[in-house]
Amino acid sequence: MNHAYKLTDVATLRSQARKHLERGAVTAGYGADRDQVLRLLNEALATEIVCVLRYRRHHFMARGIHGQSVGAEFLVHSNEEQGHADQLAARIVQLGGEPDFAPDGLSQRSHAEYVAGDTLAQMIQENLVAERIAIDSYRGMVRYLGDQDPTTSDLLKQILAVEEQHADELADLLEGVPGAHNA
Repeated sequence: MNHAYKLTDVATLRSQARKHLERGAVTAGYGADRDQVLRLLNEALATEIVCVLRYRRHHFMARGIHGQSVGAEFLVHSNEEQGHADQLAARIVQLGGEPDFAPDGLSQRSHAEYVAGDTLAQMIQENLVAERIAIDSYRGMVRYLGDQDPTTSDLLKQILAVEEQHADELADLLEGVPGAHNA
């Protein structure tokens, strides 16, 4: 039990809750730089949208002996990335920001690239690279937030766990596909 932290008394909690109602969930106790967090979340949102689009393309373009099964996995990942995008957009709004869905700057805001890939092996590799980028991005964001915004940190940790699962699944798929190589 941490005794260094002093709990706020009830009267102060009640008084503070009545101030700045327009801020919604962002109370006086919010410790992070909200503008920076919103920027990071919008970059994460762009990354997820780019991943949705890349996975979707790969789902439809998957060919060859493993094309159907790998393509089905791409669709599952695309749907999960869309769920992440929705969660991030909701958190942005909860923090009083606006989710940036503008297509013109999407690829510039995204941490991951949109690489089409010509073969099934290339598609798997490009998705694996993107997942690895997302993993490191989310880890960095979680470290940056520390304990200043536990709700956003928890959300990012949940998404991170799924991205790690995706990377593991893609690495397994890569082993069974002809023409795959480790860069």
